[in-house]
Amino acid sequence: MNRSRIALSAVAAAVSLLAAHAAHAQVPPVVQGPESVADWYNAGNAFIEQGKQQRNVVRRAKNVILFVGDGMGVSTVTAARILAGQMKGKPGEETRLAFDAFPYTALSKTYSWDQQTSDSAPTMTAMSTGYKTREGMLSVNHTTARGECNAAVIDAKKVATILEAAADMGKSTGIVSTARITHATPAALYAHTSVRDWEADANLPATDVNTGAPCRGSASAVKDIARQLIEVSPNARASLKVALGGGRTYFLPNSVFDPEYASTKGRRTDGRNLVSEWSSTRGTLGSTAYAWNKAQFDAVDPASTRYLLGLFEPSHVQYEADKAADPAGEPTLTEMTDKSLRMLMNDPKGFFLHVEGGRIDHAHHAGNAKRALIETIEFSNAIQRTVDLLQAAGKLDDTLIIVTADHSHVFTIAGYPSRGNNILGLVRDVPNKDGEALANSPDSNGLPYTTLGYHNGPGVRVGGRPDLTSVDTTDLNFLQEAIVPLGSETHAGEDVAIYARGPKGYLVRGTMEQNWVFHVMREAFGF
Repeated sequence: MNRSRIALSAVAAAVSLLAAHAAHAQVPPVVQGPESVADWYNAGNAFIEQGKQQRNVVRRAKNVILFVGDGMGVSTVTAARILAGQMKGKPGEETRLAFDAFPYTALSKTYSWDQQTSDSAPTMTAMSTGYKTREGMLSVNHTTARGECNAAVIDAKKVATILEAAADMGKSTGIVSTARITHATPAALYAHTSVRDWEADANLPATDVNTGAPCRGSASAVKDIARQLIEVSPNARASLKVALGGGRTYFLPNSVFDPEYASTKGRRTDGRNLVSEWSSTRGTLGSTAYAWNKAQFDAVDPASTRYLLGLFEPSHVQYEADKAADPAGEPTLTEMTDKSLRMLMNDPKGFFLHVEGGRIDHAHHAGNAKRALIETIEFSNAIQRTVDLLQAAGKLDDTLIIVTADHSHVFTIAGYPSRGNNILGLVRDVPNKDGEALANSPDSNGLPYTTLGYHNGPGVRVGGRPDLTSVDTTDLNFLQEAIVPLGSETHAGEDVAIYARGPKGYLVRGTMEQNWVFHVMREAFGF
């Protein structure tokens, strides 16, 4: 009898203990990362071991590639990285973009000679020439007067670019952009002018604002940017094997209709068809091709084509997110980069290539974060394709690759969103107690808000903040909220990142003046 009581008492105690354990069992958190406890330490060890294996390549580079994500500030890189991971079903924060794996990094100070927060003209001029210049100016020194249109004066003030120097060394060169190839960033490599907006002759003023001398139509006036691309120096003309991007109407006379849009005409008032002139002037140097749509582009054989001009839109090319709706079709930035490399790698003397993700900038100006981040992801894809192609061709170790931005934007990642929270969505904090459901985080008025936003721009809501609870903030056309109302969001003045790999890449270090990027490339080439 006593034994039975003892047994029952033991069972009761065990049941009570199990109940106590159950009551205090750890409830799985709603927000979880995929890593185990050991993963963090092991990943850190792997990073250190990789660093120990890294050796500075001190020899000269045969090839140099400069990737510029226009407007790709650090917040843009971070948000694009997260979105890229989330598009693959991951939390996103742990994702790495192609250039995140580059061994050398630095910060770049983007101010220009007369701007605290700069535009693309002086920032790309700094990287292209080694000199900081004035707002809106392309590859002329800072003593140039604003609005100067006299060709002789511009010629005396111009500073040589890395593309021109590579051409003088006998190397092949190329330019790829998702913007107009007459736009500030690509134009800084081949054009010299006091005003970045003089892309076609029709954009030149009638008279010089300083002297009153004639500009438009005058033989003494500086050439417009599109014309400068066609009429570059003999060395640059022979060297520039590929130019791909937008800006078709800047090369066509205003008497000619655009081949894709029936109601659109060229912009030129001088009657010149610069597309035809490209083909005729390069035709004496080798086989040429011109493409304005995807089918023509795909048909170009990089092995047998020596010179390629591609102009895929009257202005900038379509956003990556919108390309599928373009009836004529357009190549992606990755496809343009791929074909350019396959052409340039044919030169035994080596090459210089510039690739711009130009529409990152434009989407930010529109206050449209999703398009900006998709453009950034495509920019990363083009870089990865470049590394893969060079590796397969045995040319990666001979190539200095630099990835950077010309400037940043007033684009923010804010609040305290939980791990894996949709980067385009509303902020949802980590719950105070494990097991509790996620809920939108309220502002002081009880309204939810997005993780992404802008300091200024078109996203200001008249009448105060709206209730975004039922709004699809992940929609492609959603504009993130802004504070200061402006028709176009502005650039930001903070430093941007520089990433590098290859010969002399170790010279990218610390906090650099932006114009030092040129000097790294110059040193890599050895001139």
